[in-house]
Amino acid sequence: MRVEIIETSSLGDRSYVVFDGGTAVVIDPQRDIDRVIERVADLGARITHVLETHLHNDYVTGGLELSRTAGAEYVVPAGDEIGYPARRITDGEVVDGGTFTLRAVHTPGHTREHVSYVLHDASGEPAGVFTGGSMLYDSTGRTDLLGEEDTRELTTAQYHSVRRLADELPADTEVYPTHGFGSFCAASATGRDSSTVGEQRESNPALTQDEKTFVDDLLDNLSDYPAYYEHMGVINRNGPAAVDLSAPTLVDPAELRRRIEAGEWVVDLRKRTAFAAGHLSGSYGFELSDSFVTYLGWLYAWGAPLTLIGDDADQIATARRELTRIGIDDVRGGASGKISTLAGDEGLRSYRVADFAALKAEFGRDDVAVLDVRRSDEFEQGHVANAVNIVVHELADRVDELPEAQIWVHCASGYRASVAASILDRHGREVVLIDDSYGTAEELGLTGST
Repeated sequence: MRVEIIETSSLGDRSYVVFDGGTAVVIDPQRDIDRVIERVADLGARITHVLETHLHNDYVTGGLELSRTAGAEYVVPAGDEIGYPARRITDGEVVDGGTFTLRAVHTPGHTREHVSYVLHDASGEPAGVFTGGSMLYDSTGRTDLLGEEDTRELTTAQYHSVRRLADELPADTEVYPTHGFGSFCAASATGRDSSTVGEQRESNPALTQDEKTFVDDLLDNLSDYPAYYEHMGVINRNGPAAVDLSAPTLVDPAELRRRIEAGEWVVDLRKRTAFAAGHLSGSYGFELSDSFVTYLGWLYAWGAPLTLIGDDADQIATARRELTRIGIDDVRGGASGKISTLAGDEGLRSYRVADFAALKAEFGRDDVAVLDVRRSDEFEQGHVANAVNIVVHELADRVDELPEAQIWVHCASGYRASVAASILDRHGREVVLIDDSYGTAEELGLTGST
């Protein structure tokens, strides 16, 4: 028996395949199920069951489609009403994988219905536990996704759920969480790549703190989560449509310009420095990286038509796959090649890219303003002197709050700042993108009180 990990680094999540003797059970699959199908085929196995730990808030599940495609039993925690047939599992029930079993343990906190699955080997001994958004590596799943009125109650439930797992399972039990690798579903960032129950007893706040301290600390440190989360639960509850990964329709320069002028979302996937050097007026710059889907999903006007610009067809195909994972299916076209060609008769726009050393040379000028688009908690921990803080997902609605000056925009590493720079450029503001690490600003002595 072994556990295969299917990583989705762009969303900070993992899916799992438990395999033994030609039988495979899949836990928390992402929507692009071809990855799972290929992995199981390589193992020479057949999927008998597809399990969900909870109705997900950070991605559209592939569980329903995978279960139908594979002819497998679909297992979903009892609780919320769902719009499709599935086995509704409750605490203590067992899924039989042949030479192994998975026992459901009700672990509310991340959601009310949340369950973890304890993996028992052929001897009946616990070998692992699939914890979804309950016990993460040195953290837990966030508890505020169902609304402010339920958050404290769910935080208390999360504390007891993690302790139940730690109390019931041997120290050498492997922990397999779905979240916690960069997902905003985690209460805090974590750095481990693997862990056991025994290790978590020494490092997880739910196991090292008393209840009041854990609850108060978690509630005090919850940050904003992406706006698209509000759509994920609805889609997963009703039942996602089958995924479509086909290539978007090709769009010519004239049609690109028409779409931009109509106010549609035309998103440029190229590197942020390439976008700054030359881009279509009115387009958005979202460099295709691990941060792409989270921040596009956060800022995107849900349901708006979307057109992608990329270096090549492969880049557009990758972006489309990422977008389907969060339910953005209305990709109405794509265009690739030289950006000057895609601009047609229109001239390209551009703006300067600099670093914090360049900012230091301009520091204190009346016609220069610094915009910090990090989260408010990041800003409070330290910031460039006299900087204005507007988080990137609020910027489009708050551009008028910025002074009439040359705007030097930064974040922690450059990605969020690059998105913000494209928004400011779209609004006709003079912008300089600081493509640099915030730590450099500290080293140069640029930080101080506002």
